[in-house]
Amino acid sequence: MLDRDLADLYGVPTKNLKRSVQRNKDRFPLDFAFVLNKQEVAILRCQIGTSSSWGGTRYRPMAFTEQGVAMLSSVLNSEQAVLVNIAIVRTFVRLRQILVSHADLARKLAELEKKYDAQFSVVFDAMRELMEPPVPPKKEIGFHVKERRASYKTTSPAKKRTGATK
Repeated sequence: MLDRDLADLYGVPTKNLKRSVQRNKDRFPLDFAFVLNKQEVAILRCQIGTSSSWGGTRYRPMAFTEQGVAMLSSVLNSEQAVLVNIAIVRTFVRLRQILVSHADLARKLAELEKKYDAQFSVVFDAMRELMEPPVPPKKEIGFHVKERRASYKTTSPAKKRTGATK
């Protein structure tokens, strides 16, 4: 995420956000936050359509990885930053609980499979399939037309014969 987007999220000016990062450089290694180079800024400027050379930002923006976002919420001193930090911590705790329960379930299934012989292998395979997330169906591409069937008048062969004998 870019510094200006995070500043909006945390409710602080971009200047204060960058200042906090500079004051805490040891908390932001290159895999947490980095300054975009000139080429990346040019690409970004083309994508978002910034203003002319007289307006816009004067300094190159910073980009933050997910770890940098989490670290930033602990460095900033705004009320909103504290709330975001709490939400991040709760999310990580919940994610860890989900992963542990899934791993625990897989471990128990492996133990049951070892315990019983090959006659239940079909059941265990089906249970493994149910544990995997479903694959979303592929959408068909193109335009499909559904028309009613044409109603043609045809005479049955029996009517043709009776009409011909008259």
